Amino acid sequence: MGAGHSHGGSAGTAAGRHKSRLAAAFGLTFAFMLAEVIGGLWTGSLALLADAAHMLTDAGGLALALIAIRFAEKPATPQRTFGYVRMEILSALANAVVLLLLTLYILYEAYQRFLDPPPILGGPMLAVAVVGLIVNLISMKLLAGGSSESLNVKGAYFEVLSDMLGSLGVIIAAVIVMATGWTLADPIVGAGIGLFIVPRTWILLKQAVHILMEGTPPEVDIARLEKSLLALPGVTAVHDLHVWTLTSGLDAMSAHIVMADMAQGRETLVQASRLLAEEFGLKHTTIQIEDEAIRRTDGHEQRL
Repeated sequence: MGAGHSHGGSAGTAAGRHKSRLAAAFGLTFAFMLAEVIGGLWTGSLALLADAAHMLTDAGGLALALIAIRFAEKPATPQRTFGYVRMEILSALANAVVLLLLTLYILYEAYQRFLDPPPILGGPMLAVAVVGLIVNLISMKLLAGGSSESLNVKGAYFEVLSDMLGSLGVIIAAVIVMATGWTLADPIVGAGIGLFIVPRTWILLKQAVHILMEGTPPEVDIARLEKSLLALPGVTAVHDLHVWTLTSGLDAMSAHIVMADMAQGRETLVQASRLLAEEFGLKHTTIQIEDEAIRRTDGHEQRL
């Protein structure tokens, strides 16, 4: 019996459903990033410059996310049968790598400032940081809903979250500098901003690599899935079972199901497709039905 295919609707990727919010967050982030660069250079604050660098990465990440969505909306071609949906994952991977490299630079700059602390203008530094906090809170609100659906939006949300906490740190550093004149508070906060993002960025990096390696989605219990298929009437074996993620919100599955009676094949195919969709959320599936009698006779897998 031929392979059965079940495909979900073409509603677009999870990130695509939040395109307008990503665009709004990009506009806010890019505009204030320019303001923070000017403010950091004016006040001499590493914490502000570190926050500006993170905001630059945020703006780049949001831009990459929007570009990835644009590519993902392109139709599939004979050369790219899945289209460009993987662009989202490549974008998330690039964001994670850039953030990790940026953190190394910030830590190096903080070390240099510990050795030779520059003068800091606490008042302007505080004013810029307060505005930055407001901008980050707005951007977080825009991205919060999509962060649970899309790895790309999740990466952008983590970046904005880190900037929000960075703005809080800059505010604290500015208050300390203004109140005590202790300028080392600035590189300490700058280094803290860099270190804060490392664990979250590492998680994002691992998720992106896991998807690119076609690992099983964490929410899918592959052993339970196989057991459920084996429990279908007439099924004697399941092999070549694979589940992987194409992009956020779009998982795929393929398997070979061996039948004792090929007359039951069509009904089993319908039951398997329903089972995969309802219990495991897998709607993009390919199932190959095989005859157990022919497999035993030939001594090898025979696909019909």
